Amino acid sequence: MKRVQGICLFVALAVVLSGIPAIGQAALRGLSEKGKAEIDGLFQRAVQQGIVPGVVAIVADKDKVLYAGAFGLKDVANRKAMQKDSIFRIASMTKPVTSVAVIMLQEQGKLKVDDPVSKYLPAYKDREVIATFNEKDGTYTTKKATKEILIRHLLTNTSGFAYAFSNYTVNQLQDKTGKQPEELPLLYEPGTQWTYSGSTKILGQVVEQLSGVHLDEFFSARIFKPLGMQETFYIVPGDKRDRVVTAHSRQNGALVETPNPERIAAPVAGDGGLNSTASDYIQFLQMLLNEGTWHGTTLLSKESVQSMTKNQIGQVVVQTQPGAIPARSNPFPLGAGRDKFGFGFQITASNEENPNLRAPGSYTWAGIYNTHFWVDPKRQIAAVILMQVLPFYDDGCIKLYQGFEEAIGRNLH
Repeated sequence: MKRVQGICLFVALAVVLSGIPAIGQAALRGLSEKGKAEIDGLFQRAVQQGIVPGVVAIVADKDKVLYAGAFGLKDVANRKAMQKDSIFRIASMTKPVTSVAVIMLQEQGKLKVDDPVSKYLPAYKDREVIATFNEKDGTYTTKKATKEILIRHLLTNTSGFAYAFSNYTVNQLQDKTGKQPEELPLLYEPGTQWTYSGSTKILGQVVEQLSGVHLDEFFSARIFKPLGMQETFYIVPGDKRDRVVTAHSRQNGALVETPNPERIAAPVAGDGGLNSTASDYIQFLQMLLNEGTWHGTTLLSKESVQSMTKNQIGQVVVQTQPGAIPARSNPFPLGAGRDKFGFGFQITASNEENPNLRAPGSYTWAGIYNTHFWVDPKRQIAAVILMQVLPFYDDGCIKLYQGFEEAIGRNLH
């Protein structure tokens, strides 16, 4: 018996000394108390200095929350304090949810990412692409695209579509024609460039077409309920309205508040409109961190999550998008010029300039009111930071977002 105990002790000691992770060691990951205090101080100062009216942030590993905090006010005019369960308009953080829905349908055999979109939505067949464009008067010529728009092009923002707020050409054409961006000619041949767009709006229509249910119903039954996301919705229930954070815009350096309407609702669309809490959204990210499973429920296969979160655009890179409507957005995103894109996520190429930032291979996206998230598979953490400030990529919000990320990197153990 003593010999067996001695062998076990020797093996355990060898594991520790060799640096091989022992069973259960992942559960030891956490943020130091010093780190939590540093993050608290960062957010407290941001509120005191008027950088943001309020903020909620959360960090988790695969199994548990490592940090959660709420600071400032959710309603400045009425002096209502921000709470950890405050509800935010997460806007384009809806897009990854739609992307998950699309890949779920692929797993069911209902579509393939290399299918033409026109197979499901005939209006997208034989699209025209802009051949010449006159910036002075907005006139243009077109030619027939040589490639079909594929599902993968919509998932990777390489479809040739763009939003008016982040593309001067589409902004000008939309003003001139009154058409929606997806009704305009393509900016380029599908798959050849990256531009931020409402492509995921079209994917939402594909999900509805193939599932036979409205998108919000699909999300609720297939994603939110299995993940326990009970406070994520397009229409905020009346009894939860008081928890919704008011939106602000920075005008001439000052924050101007927009009171919440009596009914808080957004159109059901694949590219935006959801309202959610930090704790709800972190569970969605934890599912991805666990490669498709959460608390015994499997939403996606490991292979599907890996395909979503790796480079799917080849030699193309994420490009800086201009602030074509300055009140809506500054130029974005961080990592432009080098980062890649997967199926619904921007993929980090490097953190050489600052090793405290997320590791290469991390994946991320955001919402226009400065709601941001990232998942770092190497460090096995996910983080969400929620604000409600326009313009997107507001300097103060981005500085706070990066400060939060750096503080995590310095203090994770």
